[in-house]
Amino acid sequence: MRSPHRMAVSDPSEEISPHHPYVATSPHNPYEELGALAPNPLEDFLEEEPEDAAETPWEPPNHRRGSRRRRNRFAGLPPAAKAVVALAVAAAFLVLVDRWALLYAEHEAADKLKDQLDLSAAPEVDIEGFPFLTQVFDQRLEKVRVTVPDVAADRVSLAKVSATATDVTMKGDGPTSLTGAVIGRMRGEVLLSFDDLNRELGASQVTFTGHGRDKVYARGTLPVAGHDLKVRADARIERDGDRGVATDIDRMRLDIGDMATYRPGARDSEGLHLSRTGARRVADESSQAKALLAVPEIARRLGVPDAAVRDALRSDAKLNDVTGSPEFVDDVMRLNLIEVAAGHPALLKRLGLDPALLKGLDALTRPVLVDRLSLAFQLPKLPGEGAMRLQGVKVEEDGIRVGVEGYGIGFGG
Repeated sequence: MRSPHRMAVSDPSEEISPHHPYVATSPHNPYEELGALAPNPLEDFLEEEPEDAAETPWEPPNHRRGSRRRRNRFAGLPPAAKAVVALAVAAAFLVLVDRWALLYAEHEAADKLKDQLDLSAAPEVDIEGFPFLTQVFDQRLEKVRVTVPDVAADRVSLAKVSATATDVTMKGDGPTSLTGAVIGRMRGEVLLSFDDLNRELGASQVTFTGHGRDKVYARGTLPVAGHDLKVRADARIERDGDRGVATDIDRMRLDIGDMATYRPGARDSEGLHLSRTGARRVADESSQAKALLAVPEIARRLGVPDAAVRDALRSDAKLNDVTGSPEFVDDVMRLNLIEVAAGHPALLKRLGLDPALLKGLDALTRPVLVDRLSLAFQLPKLPGEGAMRLQGVKVEEDGIRVGVEGYGIGFGG
C-alpha cells in the first residue's frame, strides 16, 4: 500500500522548483556571497613558494632614502639661493675665527700687563671694535678697556684701577705674535676702598668714612701698652705730584676713658692732658689734689702761692678754697702729664694713670701716629717714555676716587 505522503519522481534529473511545497528552503545570507569573492588567506599561505622568490638573496633596508631625497631638494635650489647659503656659512666661519683671534689677543695682553706691572693677578682686557682682524692688519685698535684689581700702592692696596685706552698701536706681525703696544691716550680712575683701608690699616679696629668732598674721618680704638684707647683723627685728601695722593691728618687724639686725652705734638695744647671730667675728679679728691700741690713746680704752674699751698696741705677747708676756685680746674687741664711724669713718675700713679701707658704714649709721636693712619699712596711707575698723571681727587661714600690720564704709554717690546 503506497503511503499517501510520498510522491513518486519519474526523472531524477528533473529540477525541483524551490517554490515546491515539499522542498525546505534556507534564508538568503549576503555575507556568504562577499566571502566567496574575497581570496582565502589560508590558501595563499599554503600555496607553494615560487622558485624565483626562494633564490632572491636578502638585502638590508636602505635608510638613506630620505637623505637622498633631501640632497636632491638642495640640488634643486636655484644658483642664487646656493650662493646665499655658501656666503652665510663662510661668514659664520670668519666670525668664529675673528672671535678666537680676539680672545687670544686679550689673553696675551693681560699676561704682558701682569708681568710688566708686577701684579698679583692678571687684569681684565676688553678689546672693542668689530671685526678684530681688520684692526690687527692695520696694527691699530680703536678702544681697549683694562680693569686691574688689587694694585699694591705703598702701604695700601687699590681696590680697582680701570682705564680706557684709545688710538692703540700694536707691535707684532699678527694676533699670535704680539710683542707690545703703544697707547696714544688713556683715561680712567683709581678707587681706594674704605673697606680695604679698614682691613689693612685699622686691623678691624679703626674705620674710615668719607666726610665731604676731601675729608676722611678715622674712628676706632688703638692698643697702647695693653690699653685700648679711643682714637679720632681727620684726614684731608689731596693730590701729591703726578702719581701720588697725600693725606694731611689733623685733630688726632687718643682718649684714656674719660680721664685724660693724648694729642701728639710739641705745642702746648698737645701732649697728655686731663679732661674736664678728670680735672674735676682731681679737684674733688683731696688726696689727688694734695699730691699735685705737694710738688712745688706743679703748684707754681697752677698759680697757687706758697702760703696757700702750705695752708691747703694742713687744712681740708683751705684745700677746698684752692680747689673750689673756677680757675683751678682749667689750670689742671693745662698740665702736660707727660712732662710731669718725666720728673715725678709716682705722681701719675696717684692720679690713677698707668706709668706704662704714658711710656707707650711718649713713644707714639705724631709722625708715628700719622704713619699708622695715613691714606697716602703712589701709583706704580709705568714702563716706557709716556706720561701718566693723576687728576681730581674726590671722596665718596665707598672710598677715594682719583682720575687718571696718560699719553704715549708703551707696553711690551
